Amino acid sequence: MPPRAQGRGGARGGGRGGGRGGDWAAFADHVIFAPAAHITTVGVRRPGYGSTGRPITVNVNSFTAEIPDGSIYHYDVISADKALPSRMNLEIITALQDHVAPHIFADTRVVFDGRKNLYAPVELDLGGDSCEGHILQFDVNLPGASQASPPKVYKVRLTRVAKINTEVLHRFIEGKQSQDNAVSTALMALNVVIRMQPSMRFPTKGRSFFTLDNSRDIGGGLKLVRGYFQSIRPAIGRMLINIDISTGVVYQHGPLIQLCLAYLNERNPLVLSRQLDERRRVRLGRFITGIRVETRDASTNNTGATRARVVRRLHNEGANEVTFVMRGGRSMTVARYFQEATGRALQFPSLLCVEVGQGALIPLELCTVLPGQLVKKEIPDDKKADLVKFSTMAPKARLESIRKGLDVLAYGQSEYVRKFGLIVEPSLPATQARVLKAPTLRYGPGSRALRVEPRNGSWNMADKRFYNPATIANWVLIVFESRFSDNHVKDVIKNFVEGCRTTGMTVTDSNPIVRRTVANSNIPDTLQAAGAACYAEKKVPPALFVVILPEGANDTYTIVKHWGDITKGVPTQCMKSRNCTRATVQFWANVALKVNVKMGGINVITDPSQVPLLSDPHNPIVVLGADVMHPGAGTNGRPSYAAVVSSVDSNAAYYIATHRVQESRQELISDLQSMTKDLLTKYMAYRNKVEKVPVSSMAPKRLVFYRDGVSEGQFQQVLQYELPMIKAACQELKIDPRITLVIVGKRHHIRLFPRDEDADRSGNCPAGTVVDRDIGHPTEFDYYLQSHGGLLGTSRPGHYSVLYDDNNLTADTMQSLSFALCHVYAGSTRSVSIPAPVYYADKVCARAKIHFDPSKTDGTWSESGFTNATETLEATKRDFKPVNLAQAGRMYFS
Repeated sequence: MPPRAQGRGGARGGGRGGGRGGDWAAFADHVIFAPAAHITTVGVRRPGYGSTGRPITVNVNSFTAEIPDGSIYHYDVISADKALPSRMNLEIITALQDHVAPHIFADTRVVFDGRKNLYAPVELDLGGDSCEGHILQFDVNLPGASQASPPKVYKVRLTRVAKINTEVLHRFIEGKQSQDNAVSTALMALNVVIRMQPSMRFPTKGRSFFTLDNSRDIGGGLKLVRGYFQSIRPAIGRMLINIDISTGVVYQHGPLIQLCLAYLNERNPLVLSRQLDERRRVRLGRFITGIRVETRDASTNNTGATRARVVRRLHNEGANEVTFVMRGGRSMTVARYFQEATGRALQFPSLLCVEVGQGALIPLELCTVLPGQLVKKEIPDDKKADLVKFSTMAPKARLESIRKGLDVLAYGQSEYVRKFGLIVEPSLPATQARVLKAPTLRYGPGSRALRVEPRNGSWNMADKRFYNPATIANWVLIVFESRFSDNHVKDVIKNFVEGCRTTGMTVTDSNPIVRRTVANSNIPDTLQAAGAACYAEKKVPPALFVVILPEGANDTYTIVKHWGDITKGVPTQCMKSRNCTRATVQFWANVALKVNVKMGGINVITDPSQVPLLSDPHNPIVVLGADVMHPGAGTNGRPSYAAVVSSVDSNAAYYIATHRVQESRQELISDLQSMTKDLLTKYMAYRNKVEKVPVSSMAPKRLVFYRDGVSEGQFQQVLQYELPMIKAACQELKIDPRITLVIVGKRHHIRLFPRDEDADRSGNCPAGTVVDRDIGHPTEFDYYLQSHGGLLGTSRPGHYSVLYDDNNLTADTMQSLSFALCHVYAGSTRSVSIPAPVYYADKVCARAKIHFDPSKTDGTWSESGFTNATETLEATKRDFKPVNLAQAGRMYFS
């Protein structure tokens, strides 16, 4: 390894900021990290740092880690057996080190990712030629499954893959090294190093582990637990370990019967017999499939050994009903077999059996759920509110828990961390942030003040008129709540009309057609009949359907939206009955926010003088947002849904959307070219027909594309796959806008903690806090922007990575543009956490359910997802109905 240069940051671990524990804010002002000229990047090279805004100092939940000097040796671990669980693989490697070949590991401890990658801080003596590709095989014994069976032998082969000099990491964080395979492998190795000790002690999921000492029972056989997330990340001038609080869900441990009863919300064990109806049995089977249970081998002297097995499925017959043939040809029931083998009859012989292992059937009462099993599937919808509440922590409480997390992680006590020479600074560092000035917002004529200055991400509609108010010629009111009185109906009509008119909308009909019905009626016929009555009486069809729903009427909501947005092509506004009674003026103003854009109006724009990039008539801009929604964890066969939205007006405040079905869990958008072409065509049509811009000037000169949901490992694929499709769409339309492509990340664990004097009322950083120093990528253009004011818990900033930029935007311009777009979300008078087009794309994806005909009996959508008839991609595409053309040009998704 080359000698360490002087002046590389003073004491080891201090980076360019000086010694250990150095205050980042102290050096960030005068040291600029610029990537070397020869460096290649995936995204745009960092053009510099932003400078606008009020400077503040914030703490970040990332601790400085000293990169070890020397080399890391990478080995492939290949087992001749079939794929094994990660925990069993770890046990095999532990046995290999401690018992099978201790002489090879005498001077070190290796770390293993549980799959195939093993890393060592020194070269292992595999005998013979030690060069890459050399292989050595071992026979590793683990204790047998029972006392009568011999120890299981696992054949393990170690193959040296590479020697990685950690100097590449030093060079990478200093902007002198491109991110190549050696850098990626070294980072992967260090992440395995810090994860090794916790993974041997605690339940783990990804990069999180859970201590199980802080839990909450939420019913349904589930418990919430807290733990810690940890990840090594390269930053500007130093290596960081990002530590955050993590929340997990575990199964209730103990008798499997009790877990099943808790899930079904039942008390009598006998319900778990054949009398259980098929639908509930199928749901229960899905719930327990994959759970590890402990069973005891059948033995007449109670010496049968216990073993852990995985539930494969729930059988549909009881132990006293299902039979099997023994080796001698004798047929008997499962209940009889266990009675003869153990000398004791089952307490509940009629209860169903579970299939475990290689097809063995075990009665429910003989299975015990092992503790600490994390739920890998999507949790039920009725438990998600509990999950959110449990995971919500105020900033100070979260910060204190993160500090305590260092004691739990105990890096200094981990033999693996010590052997690799990794040192973690215990002090929480600070860095410079800036609070951007909020964009001035402009409302329409008739407002007491045409311009509004948001304060900490918030403003109100008092005495404001929409920038472009819509007209409601006539409308109908449908009430599905039987307990909604006539007086309530009168109040809704009066307050709805007043709420719309006070915001500048024109409502020409103050006496709408009213229809009452119940939620289990034929809803499409009810809606159609109300529309027909309106036409018969007023000689024009209704422009809007306002619908009052009872509590828990999710299916009714879906049917209404499918009828309005897909079938009929008419705006609908649904409201819960309880929200309409005794509602405040603010409530009706919020309803008007949604109705106005659904009817084609524009609520508010950013003042052109404040954000010229959005309103430059010489360089018209189109802003697009895209997202992909995948099926929940633990589901197979369901497709993913892609949505792209686009601004159409000259101020990037009014948006339209397009939606597609694509292959399950594919992140890249398959039909992006046709989707982009469709949206750009409508953008130019709106500019020409609505804004009266001449044909020669209606094409955009700039195109800014915000992409959500893409991991860092997929950045290159986005550039190679999605960016060319955007360009191809432009070429088809014979336009040539300058393109900027930005990834917006929400699923990260960076949190910003302000000092008391800078915090908002919730204890969070004020809206507009941006950080682009110290914690960003060593060479690429990224930043963290907390654009919204805090409400509950600790706010999460958006992480913006600029992958492509023909517009050559500066850091200040890019950051102010993103912040401004967080203020034009139509459904709120608060800035939102991500730019409005990304937020809209996320909402459009979430509305996939309304695109399927709810009257179908084959259950395209159901509680359990897709049925067998619609699990294929082509079948789903066939059943997926596009938005009605009459709605396609409106913000129906608001």
